[in-house]
Formats: sequence, C-alpha cells, structure tokens
Amino acid sequence: MTRRPRLLSGRGWLRLASLRTTFAVSFAAITAAVTVLVGILSYGAAARLVRVDQQSVFDEIVQDLRGEVAERRMDPEDFSSAPGHDFVRPARTDVQVLGPDGSVVDPGSPGLPVTGADRDVAGAATAGRLVEHRDVDVGDDVYRVATVGLGGGRGAVQVAQEFSDTEDLLRALQQRTLLLMAAVVVGAGLFGWWLARHITRRLVILTSAAEAVARTRRLGIDVPVTGRDEVGRLGRAFDRMLGRLAQSEEDQRRLVQDAGHELRTPLTSLRTNISLLRRIDELPPESRDELVADLTQEARELTDLVNELVDLAAGQSDTEPVQRIDLADLAEEVAGLSRRRSGRRIEVRASGHTTAEVRPGMLTRAISNLVENAAKFDSEGLAPIEIVVAGPARPGTVRVEVLDRGPGVAAPDLTRVFDRFYRAADARSLPGSGLGLSIVREVALAHGGAPFAHRREGGGSVIGFTVGGG
Repeated sequence: MTRRPRLLSGRGWLRLASLRTTFAVSFAAITAAVTVLVGILSYGAAARLVRVDQQSVFDEIVQDLRGEVAERRMDPEDFSSAPGHDFVRPARTDVQVLGPDGSVVDPGSPGLPVTGADRDVAGAATAGRLVEHRDVDVGDDVYRVATVGLGGGRGAVQVAQEFSDTEDLLRALQQRTLLLMAAVVVGAGLFGWWLARHITRRLVILTSAAEAVARTRRLGIDVPVTGRDEVGRLGRAFDRMLGRLAQSEEDQRRLVQDAGHELRTPLTSLRTNISLLRRIDELPPESRDELVADLTQEARELTDLVNELVDLAAGQSDTEPVQRIDLADLAEEVAGLSRRRSGRRIEVRASGHTTAEVRPGMLTRAISNLVENAAKFDSEGLAPIEIVVAGPARPGTVRVEVLDRGPGVAAPDLTRVFDRFYRAADARSLPGSGLGLSIVREVALAHGGAPFAHRREGGGSVIGFTVGGG
C-alpha cells in the first residue's frame, strides 16, 4: 500500500503561509482603501448637505424676518417672549430683542452678545437692515447671529442659530464612520485570510506532491485536485505530467532490462570465441576461418542490435519537429533507397489524401523497418514488395502497409510481432534483433496511430501502421 506523502516541509509551509498572508493583506488593503475613500466621500457629502441645509434654514428665517418688518411697523414689544405675544420663535434658534439704543430689552436664552454694529442697526431708520456674525462664542457653544433692524430707530431683533450642535452631530457621524470603516477592514482581512486559505488549499496538495516527488523520486503519486478553474487545470496537468514521466521511466527501465537480456547472448558467444583466439595457432585452417567468420558475424549482429536500441530510444523522443508532408512521397524515397541496397523490386501505390502532420525521420525509420522485414522473410524475391499508402475519407489519418509473399506470420504470433525482442520460432535462425517492428509500434503510437499485422490472402504478410487520430 502506497503511503501518502506528508503535506509540506517547514519551508513549504512558510512559502504558502506567505502567499496566504500576502493575499489576505492585499485583500484587506484594497478593501481598506476603497472603504476609506467611500467613507471620506460619504462623510464629506453628508457634512456638506447638513451644513448647507442648516445655513439655508437660517437664511430663510432671517429673510422672512426682514420681509415682515419691512411690510409693517413693528416694535420691540411685538417680539417679546412674555405671555400674550404670538411671535413664533423658530425651532433650534435663539431670539433676543434690542431697544432703540441697542440695549437688551428681552434677553435670549442664552443671552447673545451685542456689538457696536448691532447698536447701529437698532438705531437705524431703515427697516430690515441686517448685520450678520459668524462663529460667535456664547458660553461653550458657537452660534451664527443675525441682527435685523425694525426701522425708525425703534430697535432690532437678534436671531441666532447654534452651530456647535451641528458640528457635534457631524463629529458623531465621523466617529461612527471611522468605526464602521475599521470593522469593514477587519472583516475584509478575516474574509481575505479565509478565502486565501480556501484557494491555496489545493495549492498545498500540489506543493506536497511536487516536494514528495523531489524527495522520494517516486512518480506514481496521486494528485487529488478537482475543480474547473486554473488551479484545477494545473492539478490535472501536473497529474498527467507525472503519469507520462512514470510511463517514460517504466519504458526506459524495461528497455534496459530487455537490452541487457538480449546483449548477454551475443556477448557471451563473442567472449567464448575471443577466448579461442589464444589457441588459434593450434586450430586447423578451416576452424580458423570459421572462428573469424563467427567473430565477424557476432560483431555485426551486436552492432545492429546496439544501433536498433539507439533508434528505439530515440524514437521515444519528441524532439524532432512536426512537419506536414505527403507520406506517399516519403514511401517512394524509402523504396528507392531499399531498391539500391537490396536490388529487390519494390512498388509504391498511393490512394486518397496521404498528407499528414508527422515527424519525417521517425516515419522514414518505420517504413524502412517494414521493408527490411519483408525482404528478410521473403528471401527468394520472386514477387515484388508492395508499399501501400492510403488516406481514408477523414483527413489527417493515413494508413501505411507493406505486403510481401513470404511464408507469412503464424496466427499465434500476430499479436506479438510488435513486442520488443520477440522473434517467432521460424525466424530465430534469421539475422535480426527483434526490435525492428517494435520501433514501428513506437512510431505509430507517437503519431496517434497504431500498428497492425495480418496474413495476406494468397500467401505472405501485411504489416503496417496508421498515423493520426482525427
């Protein structure tokens, strides 16, 4: 049973903790900036509206008073606060009445200060004359004061509005705004931390898997990451990457094991014959010739085996660039080269759409292996070797097959001819390593296709592969 890797090392936790902290602090900072901006703008707008509203109300009261004293004759007694007078004193205002000499005849509550300008208005002949005072300190409060003359030297009326209570209201609003902003910032920080922890939870799993792979060098680690967002896509891509690396590692391990097994036989035979060289002077001439011939053949087979192993390993690489080529033209090139090497008749037939996105070097090697395999098993060469390239109706998928008139592949061997180092019983006496068709399979799989083999009607074999998958 595979043991699940531990989640994170100390440094891994520090890195993710830093990421979480950065995310939470950034979220809180952005929220704080927005909250402060909105709070300042909201408070400024509210304060401006309150002050303008208070000023408008006070100005309206003063203008009404000026209009009233200008329309009809009024005396200080008309504004008295004593019972029996019907003067309506506006709410949240203080009214104080001055005599002709500017003296206070009916004090306000609280009493308002009287300046020289106020006395001049009280003794003025024109009704509705006005003098205003801003930010007047009366006790612990601040007032706005407007003095309106009654005209004819009969006195004046002072109307005052408390300014400090409005400012107290605004200060209370400011304090509440600051408290609300602080609460929002703290809440945003906590929510940001929770959100960062929720988001980075899957990153913790990915980091754990990556560190486990680096620490144990085991690629078969499950990456249980879900979701359709970027983190989920990253997890699935990481899981696929580990799967491909594990498969590549397994292929390399199996290749090394198979190669080691196959190399032992020619090396053992070569070592035995080399040991006979020490007694070559004792051997008759016929035995000497046989020994040299055996050494030459074994060296050739060993060289061919090594070359095919190199080709097989290179065939698993995706470094060769993909090109769009016509496989019929590629088959014709392979056929021409094989004719010159073997002197055999090789015919190429093409039909349909035979152009595909492939790696030319790999495809050339695969088709050459098929032709060499056909020539080896059809040694008499009475009939030509045929290369058929056919493109079906679906573009991008091309079928390549090589037909011969040899003894054919036995039915039990049809499913194993593409295995590495596999050689049928009737082919073990022939030269070869059993890697040629294995290379064909690797090339086909690398191009999204598959190899195939079946017996040919009338005798012989049909062996080939497809490229492209859709």
